[in-house]
Amino acid sequence: MQIISFLSNIAMPLMILMIVVYGLIEKNKVFDDFLDGAKEGIEIVLNILPTLIGLFVAIGALRNSGILDIIIRFITPLLNVIHFPSEIMPLAMLRPISGSGSIAVATDIMKSYGVDSLIGMMASTIMGSTETTLYTIAIYTSCVKIKKTRFVLLASLVADIVGILVSVGICRIMS
Repeated sequence: MQIISFLSNIAMPLMILMIVVYGLIEKNKVFDDFLDGAKEGIEIVLNILPTLIGLFVAIGALRNSGILDIIIRFITPLLNVIHFPSEIMPLAMLRPISGSGSIAVATDIMKSYGVDSLIGMMASTIMGSTETTLYTIAIYTSCVKIKKTRFVLLASLVADIVGILVSVGICRIMS
């Protein structure tokens, strides 16, 4: 265990040292390259800032509007037929949209049902097997100025749905 702790403590300094040594061997101006990268990073942040603000406002409006509760009440009969617990539906709906929002929902699920409960295990597995799809697509595509994202969005949402359904199925099998 001590060797793993030691390796994790030296990993980043060792990586930085390797980059600097490689740059010196290749006779690159390492600090100038670093500054150029930092300038480019700041430009990217400034370019995606409007997208981030729009996403945060939309996510806040969605969470506070109560629309998620209405949707869940409407589809609960279907969820009961397919043995999908309605308790994790807020997480399943929010996960593709917001990472911090889904963490808050997952935390609430853990507090309510316990981490070792079937619902808790499903929530944890969903968090690990899905992505904040809309956020990721919005950031990456706005950064490289891609406007048409419908196929990327469709494929990503299908992957999220599969991840959620498989998470529930595997947790049911394993419990």
